[in-house]
Amino acid sequence: MKTFNISHRTHNGLEVLELQGELDAHTASRLEETLKELIRSNKGRIIVNFSELEYIASAGLGVFMAYIEDVRSTGGDIKLTNMNDKVYNVFDLLGFPTLYDIFPDESEAVEKFFDDNP
Repeated sequence: MKTFNISHRTHNGLEVLELQGELDAHTASRLEETLKELIRSNKGRIIVNFSELEYIASAGLGVFMAYIEDVRSTGGDIKLTNMNDKVYNVFDLLGFPTLYDIFPDESEAVEKFFDDNP
């Protein structure tokens, strides 16, 4: 079985999650718990960096869909960055670019948070 890891750091008041490995039905609950904890802690300005994510299944996509409204209802947002072409194509096929800001680089997501909320 492939591995999945989540690293969490704070950068300029933003919560950055770095995903590594494969996000599927067996590992999606770990991402779900991480997002729930951030929401409970009122840390809703979230960047998810996909630079080390090799694969995402529908269960992983479902986690993002399940929590975006909770995050936005508290004035936060989830911005997605650094996807490889394979991962981006899955998000694109399902229309995620109309629901989420997706950036090629994490620094652009950081700038967007501060442009939206100076």
